[in-house]
Amino acid sequence: MKIERLEQNSLSVRAYMVLREGLISGKFRPGQRLVMQDLAQQLGTSITPVREACLRLVSERGLELRSGRFAIVPEMTMHRYMQVRTIRIALEGLATELAAANATADDVEKLTEINRLYAEHDLKGDADATFRYNRDFHFGVYTLSGMDMLVEQIEDLWLSMGPMLTVFFREGDHRFVASPEHEKVIAALAARDVKAAGEAMRQDLILGGEDFLRFLSERSRFSVE
Repeated sequence: MKIERLEQNSLSVRAYMVLREGLISGKFRPGQRLVMQDLAQQLGTSITPVREACLRLVSERGLELRSGRFAIVPEMTMHRYMQVRTIRIALEGLATELAAANATADDVEKLTEINRLYAEHDLKGDADATFRYNRDFHFGVYTLSGMDMLVEQIEDLWLSMGPMLTVFFREGDHRFVASPEHEKVIAALAARDVKAAGEAMRQDLILGGEDFLRFLSERSRFSVE
């Protein structure tokens, strides 16, 4: 019985990690219904680990439970976005300031290459690759903070942002390209300028948010409470 429970816990963790990554990476869209039985079949497990994983993600505000059979990816609303953005600006700015004290020349070189790839794919209009390299850049910076708990808190916020951003990158009027702000972050990290690094990251989120706010307000099918 104990072995069976350990196996069940292991399957629940695996299901949780797969679904969490799917949300963060933008695999799922806002409003999408995730049928637990279908997810169980895709993951090659029973429905119980999937249900436990969904309940955990509900507690993290990544999913909403509507019945015992399926969960819903939360819809985009102005209210939800503004809450997430406000907290992101604070936490991601802090993580970048801490990163500035730790960044090495190798770290700066790696981030420069990631940003080059990000800008290249953004200009090509490759939404999926743009999203991926943007995420790689941001978490490449935040990891340098050396604070795992802080990075985990930021990941929780991206859990809410992932589905929102995947629609925006594919369907929105994407006018702001973050590469210049990323370059300011890189320059501040190279100079170990804590204040400039944090401010550059906050500006990246604020300026990028202007396009996203416009996108939300123009789409009548999304609530703007």
